[in-house]
Amino acid sequence: MDFSKKINATRRYNNNPKANVSDQFESDRGRIIQSAAIRRLQQKTQVFPLERNSAVRSRLTHSLEVQQTGRHIVRTIFKMLGETAKNYGLSTLEREMESLVEMSCLMHDIGNPPFGHFGEAAINHWFNKHLDKHVLFSQADNKMLSLQIKQELKSFEGNAQAFRIIFNLLKLNLTYSQAASILKYTRCGLDMRPDKDKPLSYLKKKVGFYYSEKQDIELLSEELDIKPGHRFPLAYLMEAADDISYCLADIEDGVEKGLLNCKQLAEHLITTFTRLSDDQADTAFLKGKSFQQAVDYALSRADKEPINKTHEFFVWLRVQLIHALVEHAASSFIDNIQQVYDGDLNRALLEDGSLFHDMISTFKEVAITHIFSTSEVETKELQGYRIITGLLDAYEPLLLMQTEAFQDMVSGEQKGGLIEARLYKRLPKKHLKAYQQALLPLADKPDFKVHEFYYRSRLIQDNISGMTDQFALEEYQNLFPK
Repeated sequence: MDFSKKINATRRYNNNPKANVSDQFESDRGRIIQSAAIRRLQQKTQVFPLERNSAVRSRLTHSLEVQQTGRHIVRTIFKMLGETAKNYGLSTLEREMESLVEMSCLMHDIGNPPFGHFGEAAINHWFNKHLDKHVLFSQADNKMLSLQIKQELKSFEGNAQAFRIIFNLLKLNLTYSQAASILKYTRCGLDMRPDKDKPLSYLKKKVGFYYSEKQDIELLSEELDIKPGHRFPLAYLMEAADDISYCLADIEDGVEKGLLNCKQLAEHLITTFTRLSDDQADTAFLKGKSFQQAVDYALSRADKEPINKTHEFFVWLRVQLIHALVEHAASSFIDNIQQVYDGDLNRALLEDGSLFHDMISTFKEVAITHIFSTSEVETKELQGYRIITGLLDAYEPLLLMQTEAFQDMVSGEQKGGLIEARLYKRLPKKHLKAYQQALLPLADKPDFKVHEFYYRSRLIQDNISGMTDQFALEEYQNLFPK
């Protein structure tokens, strides 16, 4: 086991084998932070769509918190390893590993569409409803591939879209080590979800990358010695940082919005944790405190605060819980380091049946029951669903065009129809370039029409999913004025 073989500066284009690894990761950092995908996160939903209260988290502020947590986990790992870090090829890579995890945490949500997971559902519902009208799938020579492509288009996934952004839309040309650090799920969109009792089933429970990025993932995997269906080791740390960060953040935003108060929240947390952890509820595992004692202490500090009680409550809740969760994630990484290195640990670091896992599950359940299921959130989600569905309806004429007609419009040989030409002009140039470049090597291949329609559908999904919440609303209002 030698992590230095996986943490290296190899990249697909303009690769320099002699380049300094630290310098190359610093270059990655600049490319990521200065990318449009990161800037758009400031106007994308975390929980509350189209939120005007700047104290409530956006995807960007959430990602910054995840970034800090990821950095904290890496530093804790190296403190725990001490001199033994050299046994794993890590003795000189603390700064490099820290940078990779930080940037993967910052990037982890860049593929999310407007309105969060409800936006994903809206895209998938629309394509499930409308793809069957296109007969070219049944007319293809390779029926199996055609069926797989059709199924993948019905399975839009933010994690997979992130790789599409990195490799083919923004062409960031990141080091393979940096790109692989966000490979949370390892299943190609062409493949079916495996049964839960199958090997690597957790790692393949969602689509991790699309057919359009399959070659990029294969090259990355070959360079970093990642077996098919396996994970890159640092992706476990990115996932743990996300789990730790959002478990408290979503609930804090709910309290900030007035959906429940600190006392009500404390009661829900204690009741839920006691139920989930059975007879272990009073175990002192948080620096000598039980979960209930930690929550009660945070509430007592809030009661003593005369003005900003909510802030005081969450400060002390976070102080008591986050550090303990970070230490547990670091310990889990070290305890399972061989499986993590091989990329076949078939669970998240924190999904280990421990009291820490119960704690994470408690926050998730309380958020689902008392935040996500409230009328305000569900109303906003329905509005987001209508906006996404309406935009896809508006752009459907581009998908209904015959292959030759659309190709002629792209090449400039024909202007296109009255509606189609105007819709075409609204598509971002970088997305059109990705569409054209993807088709260049396929011009003389069998089933070109199926592949062309696949990339045209990707073009529409790229356009809609790349919008911010506010831009999607404005585009909807422009296309469907009252």
